[in-house]
Amino acid sequence: MKANSIEARDAAVHLHSYSNPAQIEAEGALVIAEGDGVYVTDVHGRRYLDGMAGLWSASLGFSQPRLAEAAYRQMKRLTFYHTFFGRVPEPVVGLAEKLVAMTPPQFTHVYFTGSGSEANDTAVKLIWYYNNARGRPQKKKILSRTLGYHGVTVAAASLTAIPTNQIAFDLPIERIGHLSCPHHYRFAEPGESEEAFSQRLADELEQRILAEGPDTVAALFAEPVMAAGGVIVPPAGYFERIQPILKKYDVLLVADEVVCGFGRTGRMFGSETYGLTPDLMTLAKGLSAAAAPIAALMITEEIYQAIREKAAEIGIFGHGFTYSGHPMPAAVALETLAIYDEMNIVAQVQAVAPHFQRRLAALGDHPLVGEARGVGLIGAVELVADKATGQPFDPKRGIGPRANALAFAEGLILRARGDALTLCPPLIITEPEIDRLFDGLTRALDALARELAA
Repeated sequence: MKANSIEARDAAVHLHSYSNPAQIEAEGALVIAEGDGVYVTDVHGRRYLDGMAGLWSASLGFSQPRLAEAAYRQMKRLTFYHTFFGRVPEPVVGLAEKLVAMTPPQFTHVYFTGSGSEANDTAVKLIWYYNNARGRPQKKKILSRTLGYHGVTVAAASLTAIPTNQIAFDLPIERIGHLSCPHHYRFAEPGESEEAFSQRLADELEQRILAEGPDTVAALFAEPVMAAGGVIVPPAGYFERIQPILKKYDVLLVADEVVCGFGRTGRMFGSETYGLTPDLMTLAKGLSAAAAPIAALMITEEIYQAIREKAAEIGIFGHGFTYSGHPMPAAVALETLAIYDEMNIVAQVQAVAPHFQRRLAALGDHPLVGEARGVGLIGAVELVADKATGQPFDPKRGIGPRANALAFAEGLILRARGDALTLCPPLIITEPEIDRLFDGLTRALDALARELAA
């Protein structure tokens, strides 16, 4: 890395997210300069197919001119206003109406934030507020699943049951607990079917609620597909078994649709793909195709009325962010949703997802791949030391990061979650681009196999 290069300048002043600072200082960062459809180009002119849509988010790719124009039009008209004290920027009204109309019918209200982390953090606060309003001050404990990802604020990172998100941050906070990860391939007992595994996890949920006390357990947070945990697709019968238990003990279900929302799984929302009926639903990423920072929390009428009554008693609903309902991201989100409607984004995903899933499933035959899993336009391959038994590699060997580096050398941007390589391309990807993605990944895995055999 040259002393005066842009990479060196970055390393001198920038603390990167999800990185090893010492490695950034030594090697520099990848500095991205331009985007074109599903591709990005770095400052040196090297072009990469971004198989992760940035951060599971750039659903319309990296160069949608209509989103730039929507942002510009709004910024010329009104650069900023807020949603405090009964005021609201005009685009927020239309966006709220649109989201209420397009989300599952139980949702009647929406609260805007700047990120999925803030949306999940707000959901935690509203769950506590709701139970105070209903005269249940003890019903405050919240559960999530091991390897679930819900963000990085203090409350959201407490729900995010991934060790690196909690070690040294003094997390999780009190009143948040974790259940077993619903990954059949990795955590099922020998010979245990997916249905039996799902039943065992449902039993665990009920036993946990009873052990904690049903009058103390308030909610369960769940992603339809656990993205950052390694694209963990729910086992057969899982949500069908846990939802009646939640209803039985009056435990709210929060669907974290930050990754799954807006077509990713082949339906508009992952909740529709897997038959969830959530009480709260968080949205982000695809809401604006990642072109502007905005997120939303969808709220049922029952929860809204409890908030309304408690706020009337107190005199104010004492929650808000400066950028809740910022007019520019709201305008971009409205344009994003208009584009989804015009291109019929769900039909677009359904048209190309079978090819994506066929290519993904074919990698299941690779000698290094223990499991190839996915749905819609999201998937992962899990690399193992022994294909027959599923024995993982020693984590110290860094096999996943090595595979990721070899894919990068093929001009692909993927993500390693341990020894699972995850894929989540922009929803506009074409079949030839899917082939480009999987051809490069196959070559990378073949190169890794040769290295390991040497």
